[in-house]
Amino acid sequence: MFTGIITGVGQIIASQPLGTEPSHGRRLTLQTPAGYLDGVGLGDSIAINGACMTVTTFDVAAGRFTIDVSAESLVRTVGLTTLGRVNLEQALRSHDRLGGHIVTGHVDGVGEVTVFEPVGESWLLRIRAPQTLARFLAYKGSITVNGVSLTVNSVDDAVDGSTQFSINLIPHTIENTALGEIKVGGQVNLEVDLIARYVERMLGAGVSVAR
Repeated sequence: MFTGIITGVGQIIASQPLGTEPSHGRRLTLQTPAGYLDGVGLGDSIAINGACMTVTTFDVAAGRFTIDVSAESLVRTVGLTTLGRVNLEQALRSHDRLGGHIVTGHVDGVGEVTVFEPVGESWLLRIRAPQTLARFLAYKGSITVNGVSLTVNSVDDAVDGSTQFSINLIPHTIENTALGEIKVGGQVNLEVDLIARYVERMLGAGVSVAR
C-alpha cells in the first residue's frame, strides 16, 4: 500500500531481458538518491512510476536495487522499458502519515498527455483517460499519475466515452518528482481512487449503500 507521496526520484540505469520469449519480462536496475535504501529489505515493495514492484537484490552502499518486471506489467504500464528518471515510493508503514490518498500500486490504465504548460507559477497538466476509467474520475477527486497523488480540477467527457481531466501542479511537485519531464503526446500511468472502484462495484451489483 502507498500514499502517492513520492519519496525519491531514481533512475533506471539498466534493463535486461529475463528470457528470449515475448512472454518473458525484464530485469531493471535502478539508481536511488543517497541513503534511500536504508532500511529496505529483500522482497520489500517499491512503487516505480506508480507500479508496485518487488526488490529482488539491493546494494545499500551503491544505492542500487533490481526488480523483475513481468511481460504483463510491461504491457499495462509505461515508463518501465526505457532508461531514465522515475518516481519512487517505498511502501506505507502502519505508523506513517497518509499524506496523499490510498494507493495500491496497481496501474489501472495508461493516459495520454494533451496539455502541459506553465500557468502563472504552476503548471497545467491535462490528460486523456481511456473510456474504462472515465467513470472513476470526479471533480476534486483523487488520481495517481506516474505514482503521484494529485487532485482532479476539471473533468470533460467526450462523445467517444473517453475523458480529459486537468490537474494543477505546484512548483514543489515539479521539482521533487519526475513529472516535469513528461511531454505532450506522451503516456502516463494512471491509478484511480480505490474508494471509487469499490463504490462502482457495489452500485453495479445493485447493492444499496447505507446512508
